[in-house]
Amino acid sequence: MKLTMPLVALVVALLLVASQAVYTVEQTKWAIKFQLGEIVEVNSEAGLYFKMPLVQNVRFFDRRNLLMENADVDRVVTSEKTPLEVDFVVLWRITDVKQYYVAVQGNEDAARGRLAQTVRSNLAEEFNKSTMHEAISTGRDRIMNETRLKADQDARNIGVEVVDVRLRRLALPGDVTGPVYARMESERRRVANELRSLGAAESEKIRADADRQRQVILADAYRQAQKIKGEGDAKASAIYAAAYGQNPEFFAFYRSLEAYKATFRGRNDMMVLEPSSEFFQYFRQSGSGRGTRAPAK
Repeated sequence: MKLTMPLVALVVALLLVASQAVYTVEQTKWAIKFQLGEIVEVNSEAGLYFKMPLVQNVRFFDRRNLLMENADVDRVVTSEKTPLEVDFVVLWRITDVKQYYVAVQGNEDAARGRLAQTVRSNLAEEFNKSTMHEAISTGRDRIMNETRLKADQDARNIGVEVVDVRLRRLALPGDVTGPVYARMESERRRVANELRSLGAAESEKIRADADRQRQVILADAYRQAQKIKGEGDAKASAIYAAAYGQNPEFFAFYRSLEAYKATFRGRNDMMVLEPSSEFFQYFRQSGSGRGTRAPAK
């Protein structure tokens, strides 16, 4: 019994020492081995590693993408001197853990502060080169990409990589929203008036062209109608002439009847003429039942 207790104690002590001599590196971690405060080894691969107990120690750092959120909304100015409120987020990761530890002593808050300062400076510079329209719509991707590239160059000095920079919020400050909206409304109204003027001019042009085509069509139709009418009158005259040539007496009688019909349309129609007038030549009767026609003059 007396020998068993010391043996157990020795085994426990050996197990404790062995546990202090072994450490595991996960796939999502970096590991730095220190000896008396000095870096002696960097472990980038997952696996089981050994160290000397009490003399060496190990610190672990995350190798996954890390998120940095802007604590306060920044205020930037466009090339038009228009202020904007900007809120952004940054994705970053450690690429050189030894340089990262030397630069910021492995302090993640210090690294975040360095990145935030760099991103703010580069964002302000890019917005200062852009108009408000570019900052809000057409040039937004360019601003984020240029900011990421410039911030990444500085971040390499502390052993990290800037993976992405995203604008989470972009808005006008409350004190300038009203005037800017009024200016935008005025600009849109000016564009609308220009479009209306162009539409009115095009409408007048279409109407003038339609009127011109209408006049051309009517003139052509009138010309063709007059031509057809003239041809018809010519044919009618030819027919009348041919008929008159065949029986002049009958044609004269027929024309007189047409004249009587046109003259005496109503009961109250009245004409004052001499009885011997040529107009009544077919009303005068002779013994043979025919009127005696006055000689032609």
